[in-house]
Amino acid sequence: MSTPTVSKPSSRPGAESGSASPPRPGKASAGATGSGPEGAPARSKAQEIQGFRGLAALSTVIFHVWQLYYRYDANGSHPPVDSPYVGALLSLEVIDLFFVLSAYLLTLSYARAAIDGGSTRPAGVFLFRRAIRIVPLYFTAVLVVWSTRNSSLPGNWLDLVQHLTFTHVFSKEQIFYTLGPVWSLSLEVVFYLALVVLGPLAVRICRPIQRRGARVAVCAAGCLLLFVLPLIWITVAHYGLAVPHTNWPVYFGPQARFGGFAAGMGLAVLMVALGDRGKLRARWSVALSVVAAAGAYYVSLDSTAVNFTYTFYHPLTSLMWALLVFSTIHVSQQVRWHSLLRARWLTYIGLVSYSLFIWHEPVMLQLQKTGLLPADQAAFPLAVLVVLLVALPAAVLSYWVIEYPSSLLGRLKDRSGKPRDFYPDVAR
Repeated sequence: MSTPTVSKPSSRPGAESGSASPPRPGKASAGATGSGPEGAPARSKAQEIQGFRGLAALSTVIFHVWQLYYRYDANGSHPPVDSPYVGALLSLEVIDLFFVLSAYLLTLSYARAAIDGGSTRPAGVFLFRRAIRIVPLYFTAVLVVWSTRNSSLPGNWLDLVQHLTFTHVFSKEQIFYTLGPVWSLSLEVVFYLALVVLGPLAVRICRPIQRRGARVAVCAAGCLLLFVLPLIWITVAHYGLAVPHTNWPVYFGPQARFGGFAAGMGLAVLMVALGDRGKLRARWSVALSVVAAAGAYYVSLDSTAVNFTYTFYHPLTSLMWALLVFSTIHVSQQVRWHSLLRARWLTYIGLVSYSLFIWHEPVMLQLQKTGLLPADQAAFPLAVLVVLLVALPAAVLSYWVIEYPSSLLGRLKDRSGKPRDFYPDVAR
């Protein structure tokens, strides 16, 4: 089995892996930011959040088609579009936008309880709701894709076990196999486990503190520490120990990638701390959004070889995405460009974004295998269109057949975690 090698924007493993692996494999799971998360923001901004999911999901598909059409020969690497400025946009990675959104939404209830008092859902309820959100579709896709690529038993059983236990992110060989992009789901699971420990801990620490400002400072300091620790890890690994970036678990594990979640947690603390104060007027919202988008684009443009922006790409962009989300949801008036985020077609893609994330790569590789994708690099735009025309209907079908029915399992438990009584008036 072949192993991915670093390149810009990416190379991919051999055909037997069936996955396109990025240099900074960056497209993260949409599953963690699905509809109806715990601690969801005001409904007036739910559409904007859904729109961000839709844009990020579309960017994910484009990015992986971009990877597929990269070519390598004795003269070096050749991107499908021979313009570094266009390439920086097309290969812009949005993994940390997904992480920021996930952490922001799921941390809100803990931040409110720690800063303003109140209770949170039991850890068991939280984990149950997260499990029914991501596991049914994920397990289905892993089993389907793995079985089609392992026609005789036992097959690559280690790969299957690691994917089903969300431990493939810790394997240098299996991290991008079966379903290449779902390495990020391992980090989501680690975040869930960390949050059900750190969230209640923050509430207990803040409870005896009298001053609200001091409680905010404690929560913010915790988020800052969680952001800085991965920076230290990356610095030591790269500059101190000279660990190559092809050692995927070192740079893709939670110890290196938790910064995106920390930025989202910090955003949740900031939003709770501000409440209705300090809301941005339209011109400031637009200005901050431009700064955030331009910053993320610059990091993508400047990220070459193994320079500074390449090494710290994800911590840097996570700050940009957090600023972008903040400038979008903490506003005092309507902002014109937000109508794009609220567009029905885009919010619907956001609704099915987890299914699109899960299925687009198997769809893309199958289209290539059957010759339904053009071979010429110049046909890259056509390839993007073909993949979307097949992957989007597949995502819609997957949502209504797998995701939506499995989400109804949440009704089995009440808020306290006890089995729900569906017939309270029936005599026993």
